[in-house]
Amino acid sequence: MRNITKLIIIMMIFVAADMVAQQISSSFKIARVKYSGGGDWYNDPASEIELLKYVQRNTNLKVEPVYEFVDLSTDKIFDYPFLFLTGHGNVNFTDSEVRRLRAYLQNGGFLYIDDDYGLDPFIRKEMKKVFPDQEFAELPFSHGIFNAHFKFPNGVPKVNEHDGKKPQTFGLFYRGRLCVVFTYETNPSDGWAPPDIHKTPPDKRELAFKFGTNLIVWALSN
Repeated sequence: MRNITKLIIIMMIFVAADMVAQQISSSFKIARVKYSGGGDWYNDPASEIELLKYVQRNTNLKVEPVYEFVDLSTDKIFDYPFLFLTGHGNVNFTDSEVRRLRAYLQNGGFLYIDDDYGLDPFIRKEMKKVFPDQEFAELPFSHGIFNAHFKFPNGVPKVNEHDGKKPQTFGLFYRGRLCVVFTYETNPSDGWAPPDIHKTPPDKRELAFKFGTNLIVWALSN
């Protein structure tokens, strides 16, 4: 059984090694993470499309504004440089999903997690399985992700009020590289959704798009 597990991990690493080469020859796309546990991983499917349209208009990046999702139980995650996870409720990763996600992040992949309200305690528990030796660390306003394309001198903007607490951005690292970003008490992805969905004010939608652009630029350049 131990040999089979080692073989699976080696295969995942080989697949991950091809990830960068595949990305160079194709347009950038975001993949929504499908997870088990009962949380609504699928909510607001137009959000990524609207964000990528914004990136297309405001940067020189070659992007493809489409909605796609991946199941962590498959090697399809290695086809995308950027994964996006959101929802309101429970999250549960199986042991094989934990190993696959860890291999993805250790080989150049990037995961953005946005708490859509109620996700926080569950995602912290599951990401602890991925990086057992780390806790989410709050990113200082001086971190490069807040200046990757647009400037956010006060950190992540407050897009959704939620509980009225200050917005926070947390990170997980692998060998010094920021590979997981988690936003809490702000919910930028609500601002990416079409304006009739959440009635987000235009100025907050603009800030949400700009922050999302920074995430993408950072993920592709670090």
